[in-house]
Amino acid sequence: MFSPSIRSLIAAFRHAVTRGPRRVLPWVPLFGLATSTPAAGPVTATRGQVVFQSNFEGAAALRGWAGRATLAEGYQSAQAAALEAKPGQPASLSLRLPVETMRGCTVRGSALVKADQVSAKPNAWNGIKFMLAIETAETKLWPQAPLDTGTFGWKRASFVTRIPSNATVVTLVLGLEQVTGKVWFDDLKLTVTKPPVSPQPQPLAGPVFKGHNLPRLRGTMVAPSARPEDLRTLGNQWKANLIRWQLIRTLRPNPPTPLEDYDAWLESQLKKLDALLPVCEEAGLWVLVDLHSPPGGRSTQGGYFGTDSRLFTDRTCQDKFVANWRGIAARYKNAKAVWGYDLANEPVEEDVAEDCLDWHDLAERAGQAIRQIDPQRAIICEAPPWGGPASLAEFTPIAVSNVVYSVHMYEPMAFTHQGVFNPNGPQQVYPGIINGKQWDAAALEAVFQPVIDFQRNFNVHIYIGEFSAIRWAPDHSACRYLADLIGIMEKHGWDWSYHAFREWSGWSVEHGEDRADTRPALQPTDRQQLLQSWFSHNQKPDR
Repeated sequence: MFSPSIRSLIAAFRHAVTRGPRRVLPWVPLFGLATSTPAAGPVTATRGQVVFQSNFEGAAALRGWAGRATLAEGYQSAQAAALEAKPGQPASLSLRLPVETMRGCTVRGSALVKADQVSAKPNAWNGIKFMLAIETAETKLWPQAPLDTGTFGWKRASFVTRIPSNATVVTLVLGLEQVTGKVWFDDLKLTVTKPPVSPQPQPLAGPVFKGHNLPRLRGTMVAPSARPEDLRTLGNQWKANLIRWQLIRTLRPNPPTPLEDYDAWLESQLKKLDALLPVCEEAGLWVLVDLHSPPGGRSTQGGYFGTDSRLFTDRTCQDKFVANWRGIAARYKNAKAVWGYDLANEPVEEDVAEDCLDWHDLAERAGQAIRQIDPQRAIICEAPPWGGPASLAEFTPIAVSNVVYSVHMYEPMAFTHQGVFNPNGPQQVYPGIINGKQWDAAALEAVFQPVIDFQRNFNVHIYIGEFSAIRWAPDHSACRYLADLIGIMEKHGWDWSYHAFREWSGWSVEHGEDRADTRPALQPTDRQQLLQSWFSHNQKPDR
């Protein structure tokens, strides 16, 4: 089982970095946004099109920018924008960009950055800012380049993000937030890496592929520490018919992500699964093989979250990712208990190097490699960022046969993760007002609207790979939340797996509402009874 510290870190990061594209906690009020728009000719949304560019040369280099900065020596040039922040005096520049030329495009932001004595960040989202502030009618997004603090010479910083097709404002922001020190920016460029997708959905032909012939798959995620008796309880006693098996890597705090020993680690994890597949078959459990920790993915403070880091900046990692899936498919193509292959958990594209594929194309490449070996088993594909319901809003199916599309549901996180990120935070009750908004079954279904639309528009099957609520939510709120959520999933015919069975006690339905009591409850909880009531409708695989 995973420790509370690991799950707390995962939840803390998820709380701080809300599903976006790549959103961070708001900081814009610290910096005024420019109201001027740079002169720009017509921009055709083609790959490689430069949307904006500045090298800060000339006397009018800062014209149109809002904020305070000076011009100083640049990178192999006469001028760069220089900003200095002192205690209580943040420094920033902002420039409104022509949103009409960017809607629906995936863009790469790149710049050269130099820093001098930039103080430590109070939070991960603070520090040196090279980012876009994007507004839509529904939300605000802040994709940005990851940058260190301290002192460093000129180096390349970059990020990749998709501009929503309903964006109303896009602002380029440079600066220092909640830190002191000096920073220089030069050679700014925003380039289209992908044009907008076709606005007309093209439904896949033929009957909807589910990968099974059962009315529904209903089950749970399990940890790689699962024991035979756990699986027998889940399958035989609780009547679940699906497990999502995590191939998840935990490392010592803040290591590099080694590729040299990745294959040895993966083999050790697959051997654990091999040993338990006969038990799964006996217990009537379909198995979804979930590559939770792909090569080059991020491991932090002993826990793992998201699929980013080197997977999108190192072509070697992408090649290994495809090779690993080729090997997994060859290993399990004849395994009776395996339902399918979950390509990667919650993909996040902070940056995509110029010689690397973005997630859509990488998933397509891996899926096609699997299909050369195993033409039938379901391939499960989540969308960036973070695989939340909104991630499917403008995603398109990959060019691979027999794909099921998946999302994870933890909204509103102020409720589902209460007390995890901030143990002394306010208690939230469901249904009710949470962060100023009424949350009930109708609000939950509204969150799922992009998923409902994706299912209808493309004639595909949906699988909810993760959903949960922390067990200590007050007044049996967790049970009411889960009941409404499952009701929505059942209404739309989606397969689902609860997060998680016998992993960490915080998500356990076998534990009561008392946070201090980490022992399983003596009697089944209302949440356990809820899951078992739905599992009782399951049919078992006919193998």
